[in-house]
Amino acid sequence: MNPELQEKILAVTRCGVDRHESTGFFRVALGLYYLSGLMTKETLDFKRLDRQFNRFIYHTIGKGHSITSILQYMSGEKVVPVLESKRFLRAFGEYCTEVPLENIPFLLGLNLSVAKDISKIDVRGPVADYIERQRQLREAAEEAAQAAADAGAEGAPARASE
Repeated sequence: MNPELQEKILAVTRCGVDRHESTGFFRVALGLYYLSGLMTKETLDFKRLDRQFNRFIYHTIGKGHSITSILQYMSGEKVVPVLESKRFLRAFGEYCTEVPLENIPFLLGLNLSVAKDISKIDVRGPVADYIERQRQLREAAEEAAQAAADAGAEGAPARASE
């Protein structure tokens, strides 16, 4: 973890209004960066990677937390209020541009599938529901954009002949 990445995560953390919210912002921002870092063709040294993340976690929110506990947090219902927080989304979108907001549902799904494979837990629940709502919103937005484009294309020739 380089200092620039750490500062971006801390900037998001500082956007929380109290310690509880700030800790949630920290966990989600860090977890999203960790998960997005897994999307590479390169071979990852998980032992080294986890050690770097765990050191940063320990120095930021103290002992008793690890990248494993953060990923567990991100597969539970407590993550949903953070993900639905306009303050978090605004801060994450502003400071953490390497992880586009539209990738969040995919990364959460990745985390859930890994959690299912490791612990055999049922992935149905609040996080899966959140991912599904985001999929529906994205599809509705795409349909609206297509309808608007189609309406604009139909009206364009008529204006050109005027």
